[in-house]
Amino acid sequence: MLLRDRVALVTGAGRGIGRAAALALAQAGARVAVNDIDPQSAAETAAAVRQTGARSLAVPGDVSVHETVEGLVDAAVQEFGHLDIAVANAYYSAREPFYDADLATFRRTIDVTMWGAFYTLRAATRQMLRQGQGGSIVVIGSPHAVLAVPLAMAYNMAKAAVDHMVRTAAIELAGQRIRVNVIHPGWIDTPGEREHATPEEIQGAARKLPWQRLGRPEEIARGVVILCDPASDYITGSTLSIDGGITLPWWSNHGSAVPQADRDD
Repeated sequence: MLLRDRVALVTGAGRGIGRAAALALAQAGARVAVNDIDPQSAAETAAAVRQTGARSLAVPGDVSVHETVEGLVDAAVQEFGHLDIAVANAYYSAREPFYDADLATFRRTIDVTMWGAFYTLRAATRQMLRQGQGGSIVVIGSPHAVLAVPLAMAYNMAKAAVDHMVRTAAIELAGQRIRVNVIHPGWIDTPGEREHATPEEIQGAARKLPWQRLGRPEEIARGVVILCDPASDYITGSTLSIDGGITLPWWSNHGSAVPQADRDD
């Protein structure tokens, strides 16, 4: 129970990585405020957290609205007394060519994925500063921050901004012992991914990856717990990639012959 007596807020926790993170934090001893834009999804995850024996609170709301996020933090503190951990996981992404993109959808991706992460970071930080006991903030980023994935310009832009946001916050908050880190999940088998492809398409593409499978939300959640563990006190401003090697040159020929210029014979 390495997170006993800690209080965590997880955004976008109705399903996928966010839900897995909420459950993993609870299993490590934390009390968890569960956010999702869908009230029913937030309530279902909160109920699942309580089944682990941990206390939980559903705090539905749209993280793209600054005042809403401030309210999420206030609700968590009112219920549990303080806030020690925040996981900014909520995102939105539409796949379309940038030159034909619906600008409202494009902006929605930026508003949720970038501004939502910033609002969560800001509100959690302000509460932690008031408490004066430090804390840990984890932002779920993406390899999209460094890979120009086609049909995802808004999402790529938002995740690139998130990476720099985390590093800037980490250096500004080092003196207050608030640790800020980002996780880059690889291709994870979540309900969101299955909205864009059939199971057969996903399985076929996954076999071409270095690890020959998609990741599981629980594997990302384990990284969240590691970063929030008080024993990880020396980790801040870092990027933890849990991606099965997806950012490696996986498109190259595995086991191909050594180039002629490099041969030793």
